[in-house]
Amino acid sequence: MICRHSSEVMNAERDAAYERFAASGFPTRKVERYKYTDIAKLFEPNYGLNLNRLDIPVNPYDAFRCDVPNLSTSLYFVVNDGFYRAERQEVRGERIPQAQPKLPEGVVFGSLRDFATTTHYNQLAGKDDDAVTHLNTMLAQDGLYVYIPKNVVVDRAIQVINILRSDVDLMVNRRVLIVLEEGAEAKFLFCDHAADDRHFLATQVIEAFVGENAKLDLYCLEETHNKNTRVSNVYIEQQANSRVNHNVITLHNGVTRNKLNLDLMGEGAECQCNGCVIADKNQHVDNNTLITHHAEHCTSRELYKYVLDDESTGAFAGRVLVKPGAQKTESQMTNQNLCATKTARMYTQPMLEIYADDVKCAHGSTVGQLNDAALFYMQQRGISLKEARLLLQNAFINEVIDHMELEPLRDRLHYLVEKRFRGELNKCEGCKLCK
Repeated sequence: MICRHSSEVMNAERDAAYERFAASGFPTRKVERYKYTDIAKLFEPNYGLNLNRLDIPVNPYDAFRCDVPNLSTSLYFVVNDGFYRAERQEVRGERIPQAQPKLPEGVVFGSLRDFATTTHYNQLAGKDDDAVTHLNTMLAQDGLYVYIPKNVVVDRAIQVINILRSDVDLMVNRRVLIVLEEGAEAKFLFCDHAADDRHFLATQVIEAFVGENAKLDLYCLEETHNKNTRVSNVYIEQQANSRVNHNVITLHNGVTRNKLNLDLMGEGAECQCNGCVIADKNQHVDNNTLITHHAEHCTSRELYKYVLDDESTGAFAGRVLVKPGAQKTESQMTNQNLCATKTARMYTQPMLEIYADDVKCAHGSTVGQLNDAALFYMQQRGISLKEARLLLQNAFINEVIDHMELEPLRDRLHYLVEKRFRGELNKCEGCKLCK
């Protein structure tokens, strides 16, 4: 049934993925990269699977009505784990008159089931002995494929809305494959939303190949709800003189586990990785990164910031690995965290592993609470305690947002973050997605 509703390229990887998953099982907390999240527990509930690819009655153009719906981008949708073909969809017996955005000549954008090639599919993820990745490879039937030819620059950012939609508790397995040839440039914004008040479990695997002198901006924004569980593994490979800007923003969630494996393969490659997390109630957010320097004169920078309230839990484990011969490496890793209550918990583990002797590498981590002196100072000048706390939290998190290069998104994020701290983000007028 799985194979019948997928493609030969994706089906060719299933048996090997099944064998590897069956041999290892779900990772326990004794596995170093999973020590802060109990993965097996996340998969314990009984979730449905749409293996028969039954049509989901949804018109995302009608459903997506929040107050920041579009950032002047080329807009596409993925419903659960399938690429949404507007020209083929019908709602209440009527075709949806929506045209797909126009992309530069030579760019391929569409269903992974239709376009995936053996040259790239699972070539990065398959090298990683990760049980969730194996499970995703075993079950994924569709996803998104993007190919940007040599020296083609996509000026307009591509926004992909991932909508979780179901009448029952559902598990989805989403796949994304991005290929940028030499000199190509593109910006992607992936936004995760849940359209129904159901328990969702989403596994996601993103593979990105960034060619020589190419530039990739990848933004992942999560605005779901507290019944949503997301396990996302991102694999990026960079060639010489390429540039990658990777950003992950968690504003609303239940349990989130993000993993990033980034390999700097060619001389002169650079990457900037940013993370922004706001959590409260009993939410859990775990970011785990591994940046490997394989070549000389490469640069990596990481900045992750968390604001945790109530009884929420955050975790950050970042590792920079400098391989032998990767001289002239420059690396900076920073993780700063703010626990707004005494019941919030933050686990942080920055790591450097260096096998070259001519490098500039540094890492740092802090965990603290709001500054009582600053709070008192603002109250002395007529600012309420609640507003003073909000201002300090907002100022703390805005440093990460200011590092993001996509200006329209940066401006909107400042607005969204303030609404999130005020508890208004899930109260957009007419919004059907955030509940």
